[in-house]
Amino acid sequence: MDIQQFLSLDDTQCEERIVAAKAALGKRLIILGHHYQRDEVFKHADYTGDSLKLSRQAAQSGAEYIIFCGVHFMAEVAEILSNSEQIAILPDLAAGCSMADMANLEKVEQAWRELPAEHITPITYINSAADLKAFCGRNGGIVCTSTNAQQVLEWAFSQREKVLFFPDQHLGRNTTYRMGIPLEQMALWDFDKPNGGSTPEQIKAAKTILWDGFCSVHQQFMPEHIDQFRADYPDGKVISHPECPFEVCQKSDEVGSTEYIIKTINASPPGTRWLVGTEVNLVNRLAQESKSENKFVDYMAPIVCKCSTMYRIDPQHLLWTLENLLDGKVVNQIKVAPQVAAEARLALERMFEVSP
Repeated sequence: MDIQQFLSLDDTQCEERIVAAKAALGKRLIILGHHYQRDEVFKHADYTGDSLKLSRQAAQSGAEYIIFCGVHFMAEVAEILSNSEQIAILPDLAAGCSMADMANLEKVEQAWRELPAEHITPITYINSAADLKAFCGRNGGIVCTSTNAQQVLEWAFSQREKVLFFPDQHLGRNTTYRMGIPLEQMALWDFDKPNGGSTPEQIKAAKTILWDGFCSVHQQFMPEHIDQFRADYPDGKVISHPECPFEVCQKSDEVGSTEYIIKTINASPPGTRWLVGTEVNLVNRLAQESKSENKFVDYMAPIVCKCSTMYRIDPQHLLWTLENLLDGKVVNQIKVAPQVAAEARLALERMFEVSP
């Protein structure tokens, strides 16, 4: 079946057929929904959460088909961690990640040649392509998440004196600063400039070399947004994702992963008002869920910027994927080359040892 047949369907038509297809496929199927996914798709997920958590749940599920309602690198991780009998699927192959795209293997390998690699442990955020995870695997490096970044960095510094952290500069800067490393010992590596735009002296002095990448959603939040919130609500609390800029995290009361944000707001007392710096679908969901407990949850930026690539996963693409499976056809399967998968798995396993 061609996707064009599905794009004109409205969401209500899709919902009825998605429910029927899921029922027909039964335990052969598992649908994963990332926290940032739109509600029309999120409601159909068997498991919801952060990308790594979902991939590990899918691998343990025994399901034949793993449909990841997220972005490309997430489906790659599901493919890497699953067994050979399982098939990972991304409903729309155009659902990528602008942050992940800011670091590619060619540019990272060039940086590695220009840097004193013998003194550096490479760390890739899980928001990266499989071949970059493989690069870390074969070069004594490791993967991190926003939840375990500090534990991973502590391990990395125990291996070598410096780290190269990619692709998100903000997670690397915010985490290492909280570990006591001053900004003066951090160098920004601009992949479009010779030697990363840094002098040999700057690289020598740096303990943390940060890739010049960022999340376009979290980049939009600014300190002024927090200042205005505090002026309006002096007793309010601010919580931000560590992908936000340094100045935003410094002004926040709490900083943590999406799972941390959810748990913190859920555990807060009635009457609490929160300003949240992360993707709007998650914030809106939290706001709706918190109403019954008389909590108030506000989105940090005055202008909404959704994760545009995540938003490509819509009910129409999900239905198209499911009904093709019912017809015995797999569409949009995500495959990782065996050697790349093996080396990426090595970097992931190091992470699991550091942060089970």
